[in-house]
Amino acid sequence: MVAVIENYVGGVELASGGAGRLPVFNPARDTVISEMPDSSADIVARAVSAAKNAQKGWGKLPAIERAAVLRKISAKIRENVGRIARVISEEQGKVLSLAEVEAAFTADYLDYMAEWARRIEGEVISSDRAGETVFLLRQPIGVVAGILPWNFPFFLIARKLGPALVTGNTIVIKPSEETPNNAALFVELLSGLDIPPGVINFVYGSGRTTGAALSSHPDVGLISFTGSVGTGQRIMSAAAQNITKVNLELGGKAPAIILADADIPLAVKHLAASRTLNSGQLCNCPERIYVERKVADEVVAGLSAAMKATRYGDPLGDREIDMGPLINRAGLDKIRDLVDSAIRQGAEVVTGGKVADLGEGNYFEPTVLANCRQDSTIMHQEIFGPVIPVNIVDSLDEAIERANDSEYGLTSSIFTKSLSSAFRACNELRFGETYVNREHFEAMQGFHAGTRKSGIGGADGKHGLLEYTMTHVAYIQN
Repeated sequence: MVAVIENYVGGVELASGGAGRLPVFNPARDTVISEMPDSSADIVARAVSAAKNAQKGWGKLPAIERAAVLRKISAKIRENVGRIARVISEEQGKVLSLAEVEAAFTADYLDYMAEWARRIEGEVISSDRAGETVFLLRQPIGVVAGILPWNFPFFLIARKLGPALVTGNTIVIKPSEETPNNAALFVELLSGLDIPPGVINFVYGSGRTTGAALSSHPDVGLISFTGSVGTGQRIMSAAAQNITKVNLELGGKAPAIILADADIPLAVKHLAASRTLNSGQLCNCPERIYVERKVADEVVAGLSAAMKATRYGDPLGDREIDMGPLINRAGLDKIRDLVDSAIRQGAEVVTGGKVADLGEGNYFEPTVLANCRQDSTIMHQEIFGPVIPVNIVDSLDEAIERANDSEYGLTSSIFTKSLSSAFRACNELRFGETYVNREHFEAMQGFHAGTRKSGIGGADGKHGLLEYTMTHVAYIQN
C-alpha cells in the first residue's frame, strides 16, 4: 500500500491544495512507496504565517526552555532508531547500519545544540563616551526556511532545526522530494511533545514550486539550504528579491593527497570506504586522489582490491552489504557519463567502470580510474558516486596546486607522516576543512563550511549556531 504524506502546518496536517502529487520511489527496487503533495505558494504562505505568529512567543521563552523541547525530540528519536533507519533505507538506499548511525547521531546533535542554551553570549563593547555602556546582543532572526537534501535527510532536519529553535527562531522545513518519508515520521514523533503550534512546520513539494515559493517569501529571515550548486544559485537569486540571508552548502570536489611517506594501508582503507559510504553520495568525501609517484602503483592496487571487495545490493534485503543503490536513475546516468568521458580522455579502468546489472535498482560498480588527467572532466565535476579517479604527482607542491585547481572548496585531506607536510597542507589548501591521516567526516562541535562554489556560511558548533542569530547593539547612556 502506498503511503500518503500531507503537510504539517501550525501543528496539524494540511492538504496541499497544490498542483498534484509526486511519487516517491525505493531506489533499490524501482517501486513507488509513497506519494507527497507538490505544495503551492498558498500552502507555503500559510506555513510561513504560522511560523511567524509562533515566533513571537517562542522567542520570548528562556533559551533553556527551548532547549528542553529539543531534548524531548531527541529522546523520542532514540526510542525509534530502528524504525527510522528502515524508513531512511527504503527511500534513500542507505545500508541499515549507516541509517541507524544517522538516526542516533540526529538525536545526539539535538542534545548538543540544546547544550548551547546557557552559552549564547553577546558582548560588552568599550564606548568613547563617558557614562555610556555598549552591548552587542544575539537575537533570533525570525522565521527560518530549511531546504533539505536527500543524502542524509533525517540528520539534516536536526542540523537546521536544532540551532534555529534554541536561538529563538521558528522553522519551515521542505524535505527533498526524493526522501519525504523520514520527515513524515519525524512529524509523527512530535505528537504528544507539547510543542507550541507553528514552531515546527513541514511543507512537501518540488523545488520549482514549493522550494521557489519558500525561497522568495518576504517573511522568511534566513534560508538554510544543502544541495547542488544549481539549486543554490536559484535560491540565492530568489532570496535577493527580499535581501534574505542565505546559508548554503553546495557540494564539493574534495582532493585527497597521499605522499610517499604515508601509511599506505591506512590511506587506502579510509579512501575506499569514503567512496562506498552512502554509495559515494557525500559532498565532503574525497572525489579525486593525488598520489606521489613513488607509491602510485601500491595505492592503485590497494584501492582496486578494496573496491572489488565491496558488497552491494538491496539494503533491506541484506544487512551485510557495504553499499546500496544510488538515489535515482539520473544520478546513475551522470556517473556513467563521467566515467565514459574519463576513459575517452585517457583514464584507465582498473576495476569497475560500468552500471551494475542486478535486475533492478540504481547501482554502479565500485570503480577505480588510474592516470586521470588533471584537465579531464572527472577531476573537476562532482561525481557523487562510488568512483575514485587517481592522478599522479611528483611533489607536495604539485599536489597542492592541482588540489586547489577547482571551483569547489569544501573539504580536503592529506596522508603523510611528516608534520611539516601536514601543516603546509592545512595552510595552503584552499578548502574549509582539511583532514590529516583520517576519513573525511566532520564533528558536530566543528564548523562545516566551504568556500567558492561550495557555499556561503556553515553549520555545526558555535559558529554554526551564530548563523541563526542577528546582532542588536544597544547604546545605554547613564
